[in-house]
Amino acid sequence: MQAIITATALVGIIGLLMGLLLITVDKKFKVEVDEKEIAVREFLPGNNCGACGYAGCDAMASAIIHLEAPVNGCPVGGAAVAEKIAHIMGVEPEDAVKMVAFVKCSGDCENAASRAHYVGINDCSSAFASGLSPWTCDYGCLGFGTCASVCPFDAITVENGVARVDRNKCHACGKCVSACPKRLIEILPDTSKYAVRCSNHDRGAAVKKVCSAGCLACKLCEKQCEFDAIHVEDSVAHIDYEKCTGCGKCAEKCPVKVIKLRS
Repeated sequence: MQAIITATALVGIIGLLMGLLLITVDKKFKVEVDEKEIAVREFLPGNNCGACGYAGCDAMASAIIHLEAPVNGCPVGGAAVAEKIAHIMGVEPEDAVKMVAFVKCSGDCENAASRAHYVGINDCSSAFASGLSPWTCDYGCLGFGTCASVCPFDAITVENGVARVDRNKCHACGKCVSACPKRLIEILPDTSKYAVRCSNHDRGAAVKKVCSAGCLACKLCEKQCEFDAIHVEDSVAHIDYEKCTGCGKCAEKCPVKVIKLRS
């Protein structure tokens, strides 16, 4: 009986000592977490998409708390989240322009002809790696929908052979931009009225040969713009949205109507 009591007491003492040791270690090595950081993290959407430029929402919350990122730095959360985070930080919410993805290609089944029938993995990156373009335009959308498969918001669909973005669903997370092997997707201000739906870097006759809706690099759009907001670079027109007023004169003059009014 004495042996049992001694053993029980010994175990109890060891347990007490271990408990005290754990408490001491916890206090010594405890990492303090700012309550504001926890509150900010709760408002972030949790997509961990990396569109903000940080590794994930935890990193973004930490950056906001340490004043390394703006309160409206999350493109997915938008103005509503920015306002809540601004309240936590005790600052005014900064004006955030909503951004959306845009596919720079008009080469659908009506405008570009089929060159070959691709048989392989139904994925744009795989088709691109094969070196075979199923369409006559080497710069155009492959149409296998890899961008749609990576979109966490179901904002992209493939219509008539070309990917299209639903700007009402898009949160500009940038996953589609990274997924497109031809770099046909860019992030634009949602306020932009017009966009150039082409990425062909050839000129004139060479473009018309492969796509009836490709930019001819004729520069008529440049001559029409009163605000110096559109220029032909590397044989395709580009719009400077900081200068563009959305007057639409460039779109009216474009002979192939590749400058589209965004819907």
